[in-house]
Amino acid sequence: MKIGEASKFSGVSARSLRHYEDEGLIVPGRFSNGFRDYCQSTIDRVLVIRSLLESGLSVRLIREILPGLTDGSDTGTELVCAEFLHEVQGYRDRLAARIALLSDQQAALDAYLREARGTDR
Repeated sequence: MKIGEASKFSGVSARSLRHYEDEGLIVPGRFSNGFRDYCQSTIDRVLVIRSLLESGLSVRLIREILPGLTDGSDTGTELVCAEFLHEVQGYRDRLAARIALLSDQQAALDAYLREARGTDR
């Protein structure tokens, strides 16, 4: 399917599909006229990429780990999965720390607002 069809089918913009290709995340086929040709396996891969990006993972991490997750072979799968899970856990821990910091800031602002409103009365 052409890029427009692939975009509609996957829910990912044509611009994003081109970006995924530029980043080496996907390699669509080509028609004889040079237009991109997206097969179902490429669309499936796009959906995985989209899900991982929406989870907050970096393109760098996805590029490094995606081949081992989607190539269908078991060669090195345990190592890839262990490395991937380690990276994801690290990202999750950093995210939790940011959330805690933001929660503390929110609590400080709430306290400030309570105090400020109490003195206005």
